[in-house]
Amino acid sequence: MLYSEKVMDHFMHPRNVGTIENADGVGEVGNAKCGDIMKIYLKIEDGIVADVKFETFGCGSAIASSSMATELIKGQPLSEVLKLTNKAVAEALDGLPAHKLHCSVLAEEAIQAAVKDYYDKNHIPYDEDTFRVPSHGEEA
Repeated sequence: MLYSEKVMDHFMHPRNVGTIENADGVGEVGNAKCGDIMKIYLKIEDGIVADVKFETFGCGSAIASSSMATELIKGQPLSEVLKLTNKAVAEALDGLPAHKLHCSVLAEEAIQAAVKDYYDKNHIPYDEDTFRVPSHGEEA
């Protein structure tokens, strides 16, 4: 079978789908080549992800990656959230096919973009190197 049971579960029953009104941070990333677009909404309380939702337009792997990534960061301090890698997302899903690994990269980038948005909105200083989000149109 091409996909793990976890990938199928998160695709068929995605967690944390939707939007957050007045989100503290919103990150949207997309890959024009494959057509996947991911949007992550964060609610931050005392530096902790109190709530997270996502909207993803894309394939099953993109939806599963978004779902798993939101589960991994919920309740976590932002310092931990920023350490989340696409590798951790893929491993939590018991692996992704090689040609679908970019979906887990999108999840990582969307989360980083949302945290960066939160920092910017709240004038929280940060080191640019903290974020690995490519500028618009740049390849990851």
